[in-house]
Amino acid sequence: MKVSASILATAAVSLTSACAVLAAEPTPAPASAPAVAPAASSTAAANPLDDIPEAMPFNTPYGAPITLARAQAAVQAAMDEAKKRNWQMSVAVLDSGGNLVSFARMDGGQLVSVKIAQQKADTAVRFRRPTKVFEDAIQKKGFNYLLTFDSILASRGGIPLIEDGKLIGGIGCSGGTGSQDEAVCTAGAATINK
Repeated sequence: MKVSASILATAAVSLTSACAVLAAEPTPAPASAPAVAPAASSTAAANPLDDIPEAMPFNTPYGAPITLARAQAAVQAAMDEAKKRNWQMSVAVLDSGGNLVSFARMDGGQLVSVKIAQQKADTAVRFRRPTKVFEDAIQKKGFNYLLTFDSILASRGGIPLIEDGKLIGGIGCSGGTGSQDEAVCTAGAATINK
């Protein structure tokens, strides 16, 4: 299926707007139920996708690709965290061009996690943001249209690797719940993201 450049450009603008809304808004504290239901508003709330941010969100420039040694160190740190918690994980590190540099699957790790870890890392590299941003956009904001975009895996556990203000790669982890994947991924990303 071929997609025109104008459709892709429109989709990219929508995605950037949606993510800018998420990045700009703090997560609200849980509210207690009001004693009396508020009166219905006569005007509908404005569409948050219509807001035009002043600066481009998630605009980290791409840098030189991560080296094999650094990618292996990130994978090892993630695997050490998973082993400490007795979680069987798959961990992938891609370079700034989206190419696989290092990968490991722990003994007993589920087979589907091999592909999912790589897809999470790919999403983090291509879109220059953690995959949790997409998860939050869909679950908290109802931005379900994000599910129609190629190359998005909207589940936490994918983190861009940033060095000296440039994206040098991405790490993705899979095998547990989203929060387990993210905890392991964060340990691996900490070897680069300081």
